[in-house]
Amino acid sequence: MRENDTGQASADERVLAWLAHDPDAADRAEIEDLLAAVADGGRTAAAARTELADRFAGPLTFGTAGLRGPLRAGPNGMNTAVVRRAAAGLATWLAATGAGPKTVVVGFDARHRSEAFARDSARVFAGAGLRALVLPGPVPTPVLAFAVRHLAADAGVMVTASHNPATDNGYKVYLGGPVGAPGRGAQLVAPADEQIEAAIAAAAPASAIPLADTWSQLGDETVAAYVAAAAGTPAGTTPTPGPALRIAYTPLHGVGLDVLRRVFAAAGLPEPVVVAAQAEPDPDFPTAPFPNPEEPGAMDLVLGLAGEIGADLVLAHDPDADRLAVAVGPGPTRAGTAEPGGARVLTGDELGLLLADEVLRTSPGPVATTVVSATALGVLAARRGAPFSETLTGFKWIMRAAEDLAFGYEEALGYAVRPDLVRDKDGVTAAVAVARLAAAEAARGRTLLDRLDDLSRELGVTVTAQVSLRVPDLAASTALTSRLRAAPPTTIGGLRVESIRDLLHPTDTGLPPSDVLIFTLAAGARTVVRPSGTEPKLKIYLEAVEPVGTSLTAARAAAAARVDRLTAWARSL
Repeated sequence: MRENDTGQASADERVLAWLAHDPDAADRAEIEDLLAAVADGGRTAAAARTELADRFAGPLTFGTAGLRGPLRAGPNGMNTAVVRRAAAGLATWLAATGAGPKTVVVGFDARHRSEAFARDSARVFAGAGLRALVLPGPVPTPVLAFAVRHLAADAGVMVTASHNPATDNGYKVYLGGPVGAPGRGAQLVAPADEQIEAAIAAAAPASAIPLADTWSQLGDETVAAYVAAAAGTPAGTTPTPGPALRIAYTPLHGVGLDVLRRVFAAAGLPEPVVVAAQAEPDPDFPTAPFPNPEEPGAMDLVLGLAGEIGADLVLAHDPDADRLAVAVGPGPTRAGTAEPGGARVLTGDELGLLLADEVLRTSPGPVATTVVSATALGVLAARRGAPFSETLTGFKWIMRAAEDLAFGYEEALGYAVRPDLVRDKDGVTAAVAVARLAAAEAARGRTLLDRLDDLSRELGVTVTAQVSLRVPDLAASTALTSRLRAAPPTTIGGLRVESIRDLLHPTDTGLPPSDVLIFTLAAGARTVVRPSGTEPKLKIYLEAVEPVGTSLTAARAAAAARVDRLTAWARSL
């Protein structure tokens, strides 16, 4: 093979070698078309050359829980060859972890190519001598995470890109383990991710990977078991009807609706009224190009529906239903909490605090959240005498905080209200818990906002915000944190910096090193800065806490004003 002056195979040779072993005709055609455009030398040649360079810049790497990237041919995309090699690497790693037959359960959502990737993975696992089980159809990610524990599997794979745009897909990996281990059924962490990545790199070319059709298609029994268990949320709750709430709901073109309906029916909760235009799974997400309930505009249709029907509660899932957004609907409303006829959307931190408070009424804890979430959960846990843990960002860390974890959440709309069932964030059981909580408050002539006010009077008003700064690439985001680390500010938003925690070089915590800077500020404020692990973004989390004196309104205004100043500083970066 011809080599360049660095001793590496030339770019052209890498492309041709990949092309020779790509088992998918459509994927091969993509590469062939790009090569033809380069060879033609016309107006599109430069763009085709750039595209090829990007596709072959390197393989997709294991991030938060596995692989995620654009649907396209080449090693730097989600395609048949990449999926087969990922499955082969996982199979090799599992075989090396101990004696005995290994079981892998596979799930998939309704995105483009998800089912094909899931079945290809099962064929690879079966070809490697593993017992491969495939869930019966498109399901929410929490159902797959439940299945890993329920079926005592050694690993689970969920083919989904969660809330990413329609052009992406992904490959989440969950690990089994012995009963009692806190990570049993949770997303993988180091060193397993690095070891699996090494096994993928060492895997045979995709066309040479053995395949077998001895995998098994599961029936509905696993989904039904999840439905029955989830209907009992919170743990130990008897499924009895509450007040007749009017609930508006959207699955954002994802796979949450069918399972949510089944769980709500089993729980004795009213069936939600669904946004018709977003009810059925649609991999193109025609009304929500960024199908993340956190994104501006993503909840517009469900909020509009809430206004039309006078909903008490508004629920929105992301496409794989592991995240949940909640709004208090316009009926009943209270002056000052919403525009006339509108709804008040809760932040992830607000909903996390509400759910934690409810869980701690019947459980001694422990509870956990991440370093970028609000500090209020730690204060609440101290008041309730519950053990509390702070982890790095991501549910793979939250779920490992304690084997008997009672509740965990992160501000990015992820909640684990039943860690005994699902060792991950779960938007379905969270929806059940929220609906029951809203029903209990409605029976007292109140809403979730009244419950939040109670907590604010006890713990202080907490106002949070997040600023995401898009940058050209991941290196640019880490460069910004390096700049702040080298020359830290003495004031932020006009508030004095009282202390700095640098988690890249932690000295005061048992957390693994991570590129996170935490600035504790005067007047009960805080700023956390970190690069995104999956996108070219710098994420900045802002918080202000104000004790409530004689006026809840005044305390809320004071905290909001401080957050506004912090936001201006963040955007100036």
